[in-house]
Order: sequence, then C-alpha cells, then structure tokens
Amino acid sequence: MTSGIRVKICGLRDAAQVAAAVDAGAAYVGFVFFPKSPRHIAPEQAAALAAEVPPGVAKVALTVDADDVFLDQLLERVPLDMLQLHGHESPARVAEIRARYGLPVMKAIGIADAVDLDQIDTYAAVADQLLIDAKPPKDATLPGGNGLAFDWRLLAGRKYWTRPWMLAGGLTADNVAEAVRLTGARQVDVSSGVESAPGVKDPDRIRAFVTAAQGGELAVPSLR
Repeated sequence: MTSGIRVKICGLRDAAQVAAAVDAGAAYVGFVFFPKSPRHIAPEQAAALAAEVPPGVAKVALTVDADDVFLDQLLERVPLDMLQLHGHESPARVAEIRARYGLPVMKAIGIADAVDLDQIDTYAAVADQLLIDAKPPKDATLPGGNGLAFDWRLLAGRKYWTRPWMLAGGLTADNVAEAVRLTGARQVDVSSGVESAPGVKDPDRIRAFVTAAQGGELAVPSLR
C-alpha cells in the first residue's frame, strides 16, 4: 500500500486484538486508562500487551486529566512511546507533562463547529501531535470513543497545522476514505468503528479499516 496514511487502533484490551492491529499494518496501538470506558485496562495488563508490540509500532496511552501520581506509576510499569491526553488538560498542563516525562504528547481536541478550531493553534504550540476528534455530547460519560463524527467539511481546504495531526470520531471502513479525501488527513484513529461490541475489537473490521484508510480494495465484514 502506498497511500502513506498512518492508522491508530485505540482501545486494545487483549493479545489477539493487539496482534490483529499489528498484522493489519497499524502504525499506532492505543491503550485506554480511564475506568469509565469499556476499553479500560490496568497498567499490569498493558505492560504485558506492550511486550507483544514489535519495534516500529508506537504504543500510546490514552489518559483523561491524569495527575502526576498516576502517570508516574503508569510509566514505571508500561513501556510507552506516546501519551495521549484526552481530557480538559490546559496548554500549560500539556507542556508540563511533556517536559516531566520526556515522551511525545498528543492532545485531543473536540470539534463540533468552526469556533472549536480556534484552540488548535494554541495546543499545537505545546503538543507534539494533535488528535482532532468529535466533541462529545454534553451528557456523555466518555471523552471519546462515542462513535460520533463531526462535519469534516470544517477542515476542508485548510492547511493544518504546525504539528502532525490525526483525524478521529465516527470513522469506519465505510467512511474513512471519504474522511481522508475531505480533510486531507494523513493519520486516522479508530476505536468503536472496528468493534463488534463496546470494547470488543473485531479482527476483520480492523483489517477492513486499515485497507480502506490506505486506499486498498475494501472487503467490509458482515455485521454480527
């Protein structure tokens, strides 16, 4: 495949899911450390899974407004390549985490309408990467992984940004190629869009998603 689109499969919970993501060609694998999420795992589980990830595939920890005590313990136990901050972390907090741990930091930014784009440049000044995601509904219990998309036309024609960025929110094998076409994204993130049930990744859907994102021939698995 020659499209150059890099795919992140987030919310992996067991060795079979990690293997499916790696075998499909994912550039990033994500582990969720947020107890309210059906994709949450303990650091001990993540450490075992991280050991199965080959060199060249980035291991990403998704955290939500985590304090230093939690991050200290997490990084003592789990060999990680990147921290994904998916809460209400301020630009100052992002810079603080980046300096304290010496790891690349990706900040998630929720988008619902054009005014939400204004914060992107601010976070681009302190983060290594940006995750442009759909803003969760006001009553949502999860900051991401809700299977919702925003209007991708908000990004059309824009030359974003000074940092690498990743498109997320409601992506599936059926729509990821169109999302890439509309936004110009070179990286995409998926979680619920490759699941057969909340927290249960489907290997066939993972393969179909990566193939679709990278412009190959798509064979969408049947729903079950």
